[in-house]
Amino acid sequence: MITQSALSLQYVQTAVTATVAGAPYNPTVSSVEFAFTRVPAAPGPSDWVTGSWDGTTPRLPGSTYVAQCLVGPGGAITLVAGTYTMWIRITDTPEVPVINVGIVKII
Repeated sequence: MITQSALSLQYVQTAVTATVAGAPYNPTVSSVEFAFTRVPAAPGPSDWVTGSWDGTTPRLPGSTYVAQCLVGPGGAITLVAGTYTMWIRITDTPEVPVINVGIVKII
């Protein structure tokens, strides 16, 4: 679980590992979006905000990349105090996975 003050502006991040035909794949060529929903709701079309990748090379060891979203006043989204499910959506061709990646608690 990620905990953040409602007054704070900071990136929330999640690890992303992708493969194609069993081989590591760099997902940073694809767009990434985030949604934050009240537990346990699934995201709707208007819930998505733009995310970004923290670099274009994997974190060592392995082939894990980091997707991030700037959360807080002035960021991609401002959340009020509460508990949210964090989702990511990676738009690639032909796949567009929507993944529940954890819980964010805003205090």
